[in-house]
Amino acid sequence: MDKYTEIYGVDISKDVFDVYGQETGHKQFKNEDRGFISFLKSLPKSSLVVMEATGYYHYRLAQYLYKQGVFVSVVNPLSVKRFIQMKLAKVKTDKSDAKAICEYGQMNKVPLYTALTDIQSECLQLFRLQDNYLKHRTATKNKLHGEEVLGIPSKFVYRSLKRNLKYLNKEVSEIEERVLELVKKEQQQQLTLLKSIPGMGVKTALFLIVVTDGFSKFEKAITIM
Repeated sequence: MDKYTEIYGVDISKDVFDVYGQETGHKQFKNEDRGFISFLKSLPKSSLVVMEATGYYHYRLAQYLYKQGVFVSVVNPLSVKRFIQMKLAKVKTDKSDAKAICEYGQMNKVPLYTALTDIQSECLQLFRLQDNYLKHRTATKNKLHGEEVLGIPSKFVYRSLKRNLKYLNKEVSEIEERVLELVKKEQQQQLTLLKSIPGMGVKTALFLIVVTDGFSKFEKAITIM
């Protein structure tokens, strides 16, 4: 860790992020553009910023710092939790969490973050939305089946479910078309190679390209699908 001027631990939430530096101690910033700029100005050159993968909240800060040339590491929150438990920390606050993340970065070889391209970001966003729609669609199909078993006591309910199912099918189809369009812009060669594999469909190929490439760069600690 000697190659870094200073290591910072960041505990981030919806509205703010707490920062703990090994030399500077605790600070808090707004989780917005102005907060990002203020934090960046406070960082010495060649600093390492370590934060937990939080699903959504850490993403913009990690992307921003990376694009500004800051060394960033996004780590598995379970690893940090175990680290804290090993230290037998009894008081859990944002400040103590930021300090624990800082200490974790000091004592462990943490992976460096690589930012996503705009296309990768949108594809991952689309896959999350598609996953949400697919779960909703399955629930709607099950509800429709239940209404049919009951003999459709309410035609209004049945028609509403039918309309909802039609809408979900349309949205899922449009998402698939958009992902294909985006992947063709950036990974046409890889898509062609994957599709040449016997039994490999377009949907599976798209998933492999987006998730195995983008996900590995984004955060291996988080389950996307």
